[in-house]
Amino acid sequence: MKSALPVVLLALVASSAQAAPESYTADPNHTWPGFEINHFGFSIQRGRFEKTAGKIVLDTAEKKGSIEITIEARSLSMGFEKWTKHIQSEDFFDVEKYPTLTYKSDKLLFDGDKLVGAEGELTLHGVSKPVKLTVSNFKCGPNPFNKKPQCGAEISAQIKRSDFGMSKFLPAVGDDVKIFSPIEAYRD
Repeated sequence: MKSALPVVLLALVASSAQAAPESYTADPNHTWPGFEINHFGFSIQRGRFEKTAGKIVLDTAEKKGSIEITIEARSLSMGFEKWTKHIQSEDFFDVEKYPTLTYKSDKLLFDGDKLVGAEGELTLHGVSKPVKLTVSNFKCGPNPFNKKPQCGAEISAQIKRSDFGMSKFLPAVGDDVKIFSPIEAYRD
């Protein structure tokens, strides 16, 4: 029995080391939040933000963690300059007055070991509101090219822009906004 005790203790130490929370840094080259909004009932217009930074902490053993993402509002692109400038203006995002958007969560939702959502707070246009993210295609493993450990997923959410003080041109320009983003993050 004495000889089995060190093996059991070693196994417990090893399993607790694996269960420790892991910190990840968002890869800005593969993380770009976007949105869709109805335009006068004729089409769905899409935009995206090209500068994003963030940290994610995952503890799959304890089914918890946190997310903190910052998006640079001036990095918004609608695909061509005139449309981009209009959406960046005071009529919509007002990027001069509100240079960043943030999402913070300390309540991650798991189904088994798989991350499936987050409940947190979105700060947009100077207003902070609770927003629930849906996470799909969550996967962790070594990157096939550089072999670094990483996680990735698709996120989505639905908000009303009027909840964040962005009510210009309602109802002609839709109130419902779909948010989506691929996200990849490397373990620190």
